[in-house]
Amino acid sequence: MLQKPKGTLDIYGEDGKIFDYISNYTSAFMSLYNYEFIKLPTFESTFEKTELFKRGVGDTTDIVNKETYDFLDKSNRKMTLRPEMTAGTARCLIEDKLYAEGVKKFYYLGSCFRYERPQSGRLREFTQFGIECFNVSNPKVDAEVISLAYRYLSGLGLTNLVVKLNSLGNKESRKEYNEVIKEYLSKDYDNLCDTCKERLSKNPLRILDCKYDGEREYIKNAPKTLDYLNEESKSYFEEVKSSLESLGIPFIEDSTLVRGLDYYSHTVFEIISDIPELGKANTLCGGGRYDGLVELLGGPSTPGIGFAMGIERIIILLKELECYVPDRELDVFVMNLDNTNYAFQIIDDLRLSEFSVETDYTGKNMKGMWKLVDKLNPKFVLIIGEDERVSNYITVKDNITKEETKVKTSDLIDYLNTNI
Repeated sequence: MLQKPKGTLDIYGEDGKIFDYISNYTSAFMSLYNYEFIKLPTFESTFEKTELFKRGVGDTTDIVNKETYDFLDKSNRKMTLRPEMTAGTARCLIEDKLYAEGVKKFYYLGSCFRYERPQSGRLREFTQFGIECFNVSNPKVDAEVISLAYRYLSGLGLTNLVVKLNSLGNKESRKEYNEVIKEYLSKDYDNLCDTCKERLSKNPLRILDCKYDGEREYIKNAPKTLDYLNEESKSYFEEVKSSLESLGIPFIEDSTLVRGLDYYSHTVFEIISDIPELGKANTLCGGGRYDGLVELLGGPSTPGIGFAMGIERIIILLKELECYVPDRELDVFVMNLDNTNYAFQIIDDLRLSEFSVETDYTGKNMKGMWKLVDKLNPKFVLIIGEDERVSNYITVKDNITKEETKVKTSDLIDYLNTNI
């Protein structure tokens, strides 16, 4: 029997309705912040000189080392299905020289791919929503990006949202902290897992959020980034916090929240929903400032900040919390009893006038069509038979009041506009 690949979903029915609602909500919401939609290739070239995800995501991350879908195309070129969207957006910025156009603000909604163990809310193909803002470095932008993510989630009806916030400081602060943390972790080298032993020289901050070593007391007691911020970094972080407070965005400082890659700086954050249903898997969104990424990928020095979140996890949460998702309402059901083009043309005219319309093409009798009406629950039912075609008057039934009215065909659209 044909089956979908492990770790993928067919989204339809109730989930499809929610997914469609989120897609439309996302587009409308992002217009409030003047972000433009960007569609990126599903796969990217991974030649040695342009190892986009290795450089953009990190060569010591599980995503790159264990989870990417890599393949050779028919010309023997190495390709990778995108595991995330930030690196691809930065590549586009560089390739098309968009960095020369001033501030660029993008949002995306599309499939990403990671070969990981499937579980609830964690898939091998998943839908990622995120934003990237380039060419501006300002603590108020950081606060706006965080508030955007918070407002987006709360606007969907999600509750108990809390922002976890930390600062990695500027380049100088981070360099000092890297030296301190490397020295501290070196003293615990024999107790580190094999992966973290490799990370120690390349990417020591990743050890702090390792799912194995990160739970040990020695690692939990490691020096904190906030203790090594210079004055510029402290001032930047304080303005981020005061800006969030002015917007009423709840946050907690979490010194264990880090990003191991060197191109990250200043603000890093996550948004969690502190409800029992999620347990420990309560992170809905993660992001931060990455002022060094574009330069690392071969472009000019360009500040940037962004976040990403998985839509499938949000769908699960919306269902668990029984959040309100509007039904797609049907305006009109047309009973075509005459089986001529007369009703067919009326259906087309109604759709051109932006009414949602359904009819039956399966040959149901009158009783069968009324059963379909009960299922679809349209606002109005149009009954069109030979008498209606000859007289140019259509029988219109209000499906709420159950009242029937004869409406002249030429007046039908005005009638529906008035009554819907």
